[in-house]
Amino acid sequence: MRLRTYAGVLPASVTIGIFMLLPILIVIVYSFLEASPYGGVRPNFSFEAYTRLFYERDLFDEMAFNPAYLQIFFRSVWIAIISVLACLLIGFPVAYYIAMQSSERRNLLVLLITIPFWTNLLIRTFCWILVLRDTGLINNALIGSGLIEKPIAMLYTEGAIVLGLIYTYIPFMVLPIYASLERLDLRLIEACRDLYTTKWGALRHVVFPLAAPGIFAGSILVFIPAIGAFIAPELLGGGKNLMLGSLVQLQFSSARNWPFGSALAVIILVIVMVVLTLYARNAHKNGGELSH
Repeated sequence: MRLRTYAGVLPASVTIGIFMLLPILIVIVYSFLEASPYGGVRPNFSFEAYTRLFYERDLFDEMAFNPAYLQIFFRSVWIAIISVLACLLIGFPVAYYIAMQSSERRNLLVLLITIPFWTNLLIRTFCWILVLRDTGLINNALIGSGLIEKPIAMLYTEGAIVLGLIYTYIPFMVLPIYASLERLDLRLIEACRDLYTTKWGALRHVVFPLAAPGIFAGSILVFIPAIGAFIAPELLGGGKNLMLGSLVQLQFSSARNWPFGSALAVIILVIVMVVLTLYARNAHKNGGELSH
């Protein structure tokens, strides 16, 4: 029986080990090695990749504090948090509206939510350049209507990056919340109204608590890819507002500092693991409360 069990999980274990654990292990090992001047690494143990996050050698070859990479880190976290909050403000009403529709209409609306995934992300993001640039649709419409005389600088800003992230990841917020609200018993809302509760009171006491698992899951699904996003910062930010994903790509390409790029990737991995751990603890706590 044990042999059959091991034989059954062996293919999955080998696949996970080769295609997930081994690459992560290589990245972790590279982060503790020295950088080669022409790319790659030297087999010499070093913490320089991690100390470079805070310090950099000056003209006198002395270590001096450098806040540049910390600014990129906090900018990435801040933009990711803003994207999560914006996706929640937009996604919750959309998910609630879908959940309140008939079964056939729900399927159609969910299909419309998922249709953008059928198009390549690079193409979808590039289309926002045509909308936001100085000669784009928005500025041309505002100038044509006489509301403004000069184009508004919208492209290559942090706002453009946030807009691109919202557009890209908002389905990750809508679908988990909808999955939670789909099982909502409408009689609970009717009972609240019978007890003279306002619409806001029904939302606060019934809808929000039942949608909490979906809200938390959606926030995780938006935050994790947003903090390591690369396409939106490069195309819509113009490379001027670096985020962690762009910085990692830069280290493996033009900078040729593989250990530092690996250290940044490890930091992103740690952030993801911490967030997933919090989600798992919250899910376990909610499950325990429901069981009681």
